[in-house]
Amino acid sequence: MNQFENHTSHRKSRLSIWSAAYVIARRDFQAILFSRAFLFFLLGPVFLIGVAALSSGVGGQIASDAADPEIGIAMNVPDTTAMLAAHGALAGQLGPSLPPMVAVDIGPQADAAQRILEERRGNYTAIVTGTPAAPVMTGTEGQLTRLSGRVALVAAAANGRAPSEFPEITRQTVATSGAAEKTSRVATAQVSQMLLFFLTMLLAGMVLSNLVEEKGNKIIEVLAAAIPMDAVFLGKLFAMLGVSMVGILVWGSVVGMFLLLTGGGLGALPPPAVGWPLFLILGVIYFAMGYLLLGSIFLAIGSMAATVREVQTLSMPVTMLQLLVFFFASYAMARPGSPLELAAVIFPLSSPFAMLARAAQIEDLWPHALALLWQAFAVAVFIKAGATLFRKRVMKSGPQGAVRKRRFWQRAAPARSPAR
Repeated sequence: MNQFENHTSHRKSRLSIWSAAYVIARRDFQAILFSRAFLFFLLGPVFLIGVAALSSGVGGQIASDAADPEIGIAMNVPDTTAMLAAHGALAGQLGPSLPPMVAVDIGPQADAAQRILEERRGNYTAIVTGTPAAPVMTGTEGQLTRLSGRVALVAAAANGRAPSEFPEITRQTVATSGAAEKTSRVATAQVSQMLLFFLTMLLAGMVLSNLVEEKGNKIIEVLAAAIPMDAVFLGKLFAMLGVSMVGILVWGSVVGMFLLLTGGGLGALPPPAVGWPLFLILGVIYFAMGYLLLGSIFLAIGSMAATVREVQTLSMPVTMLQLLVFFFASYAMARPGSPLELAAVIFPLSSPFAMLARAAQIEDLWPHALALLWQAFAVAVFIKAGATLFRKRVMKSGPQGAVRKRRFWQRAAPARSPAR
């Protein structure tokens, strides 16, 4: 009777799942936030931005150094002059769509234009010979298809069969149009999806390293014996989510100060359909949901890994899967209301990305309430499944697991009667 009462009092003295999760979350949050590693974690995006800026500068310099391809005009002197004059008159109307034209001397040979292009002499995309009345254009099949109409227009102008003067167009400007608004909202949806994916993939990996470290130190087994494993998973997830929110707050403050000093702002992006204040709130909520969904999967992976090498091996398929999920949500974004977008909304891992893009394109708010309830249910299922898997693996290791395995497969030895 005393043993039963002790067992009952022990069960009553255990913390509830939410109280235990709060204890774990507070412990992990303080341990990570006040560590030196967190400072280096905050500096991580600085290096990424530096590398991106450097690569962008190098790419821009290469693009500026590369000369625009030219169309060579190899006719007699009067015809070449007429072609260049017609090109100059039309360039003001067609703009960059009309490639530059230059005079080129190829000699009297019949196949001179073909030889110059095959030998890659100069920066010619095509060479035009013959006369303005009967031009002959030499080039690759793709360039001939793309440029034949423009060269024909220049030749017609040089031959006097195209207007040399164009009427002035009176412009009437409107603030926006249906097509312009749709295109601008798609741009906002794309940027928000990319930012959400970048932050989720950058921050969700912290869950793995923390769990593997405590598993190697046997701390996780002590926690599993003291409190429900579901509470351990829940507390660790919310602790890492809190640390991630602190990091985002720091990075957002730095970016905000930079935009404030430089005079920039959100005006560079078109406004979303639900408005900026509500869109930013939804962005934070969908980031939290996406982080919890992916973090719960990473916790399950950590339960199956004993070393950091195993973590890297097991997490690679999940990372590739998340990349495919992002591409799936991005592809479905361009088709709002279609079955493809509905599938992206229903699938838990792509739901935060799809719903954030929907917030940028469609004004309706009630689908977000349903989506958030569905995502919260998926988080609970993932946490429960990961905790069950981890509990089974922990119970299968150590003396308790050996005892359970022996009792399952073997019949317990009969108790010996005390010697008289």
